[in-house]
Amino acid sequence: MIDTSRVGPPPPFDPELVPALEALGKAMPPGILPEMIPALRTFMAGTAPSDDELRRGGAVEFEERLVPGVQGGPEIPLLLCRPAGSTGPLPAVYFTHGGGMILGDNRNLLGEMLDWVEHLGMVLVSVEYRLAPEHPFPAGLEDVHAGLRWVMTHSDELGIDPGRLVVSGPSAGGGLTAALTLLVRDTGGPFVAGQLLFCPMLDDRNDTPSSHQMAGLGAWDRTSNNTGWSALLGDKHGGPDVSAYAAPARADDLSGLPPLFIDVGSAETFRDEVTAYATRFWQAGGEAELHVWPGGFHGFDALVPDAELSKRARAARVLWLRRLLDL
Repeated sequence: MIDTSRVGPPPPFDPELVPALEALGKAMPPGILPEMIPALRTFMAGTAPSDDELRRGGAVEFEERLVPGVQGGPEIPLLLCRPAGSTGPLPAVYFTHGGGMILGDNRNLLGEMLDWVEHLGMVLVSVEYRLAPEHPFPAGLEDVHAGLRWVMTHSDELGIDPGRLVVSGPSAGGGLTAALTLLVRDTGGPFVAGQLLFCPMLDDRNDTPSSHQMAGLGAWDRTSNNTGWSALLGDKHGGPDVSAYAAPARADDLSGLPPLFIDVGSAETFRDEVTAYATRFWQAGGEAELHVWPGGFHGFDALVPDAELSKRARAARVLWLRRLLDL
């Protein structure tokens, strides 16, 4: 346990983000308790884009597929979006949505990825996975892994260049994406070109200076974090026997992983676990680009996309994608 007496006051939020954070707090408080999950799932479903919004005025075509999951498990819903009229093979992003392991579906928080489809000529594959607590670890990771295997096996049919596919996700989706790269490394594929993690949820121990510093503040605090990790891991949460495939910060070995882009806000719960993960990635000999956005709260760029800080964060990701995929 860290010595909280040595933790200073919380860093300030970017002033441009504060009004949106205050409005968000009325619908989704920073401290989520288990009994709040059903209502928040309904709220999240109401924020998903419509079919017309997915189409972007005709610039984007989309389809929905059900693909095989693990043996004995359910089929996995995939949402596939591509530039209208494209033939391929095109670079692709395999996207795993956020939601603290307990919320969301494959239509949540797609605005930035749809920008990549429209302006970078990429294919978006957004995967839906089983949520905790109804489906604890490893159900969600099994679904994400099975979906990736199916996409790689059917890349010709989908018009995807399998050598230029990036895996990506925010928050819980970022944690699942990091776990996915560990799993495919350890099991022999399918290998991917890179991993792009937005404010990922990596460490079930929930005991960093930033997790204490930001308690009760922002968009996802340590109470919410305990709710999410407890739903996923049950009594193992925070204990000695948690798999790195559940909490990637637990991994002893970060070598041999695909190039990493990872970012986080300075004023959020995950700041310290994210920066520690990037440091260990470099120490293992990996290629990583880390950004800590000053004054950013958890998910700020998705919730306030027109803020100057959000534009900077999104531009940095585009530059990384262009370099990695030769766009």
